[in-house]
Amino acid sequence: MRIALDTNILVYAEGVNGALRAKTTVELIKKLPESSTFLPVQVLGELFRVLVRKSAFPPQEARTVVLHWQDTFPPIETSPSVLVAALDAAADHGLSIWDAIILSAAAAAGCRLLLSEDMQEGFTWGGVTVVNPFAAKRHDLLAALLGP
Repeated sequence: MRIALDTNILVYAEGVNGALRAKTTVELIKKLPESSTFLPVQVLGELFRVLVRKSAFPPQEARTVVLHWQDTFPPIETSPSVLVAALDAAADHGLSIWDAIILSAAAAAGCRLLLSEDMQEGFTWGGVTVVNPFAAKRHDLLAALLGP
């Protein structure tokens, strides 16, 4: 099963929201299959912005972090067709264009799950289901992937 990660997952892994959240997130990421976990390019750009603007990382350090994530999981490009699909998702479902681009990129890459704490848990579009990996009750698709 292919999985995409939203920006907040990477932000947490970098310790922006505290050490406990970082530890929990890193443990989750380690359980994900590297060969079928993907990062929309939009996520990488948003990560850079959060690290520099909200967390006061020096830009060179933020660049290094982003490139590390890009080397860890294959990126999903934002093509013109991904953008058009995102425009449709934003218009039809009231998503922000940025979230819609992430969701659309995940769909284009054949992902079944988009791990995100920011989007609506259980929302499915284009074959992708948004799952909050920190929810009290683990979503069935994520539980099937990670096991008990």
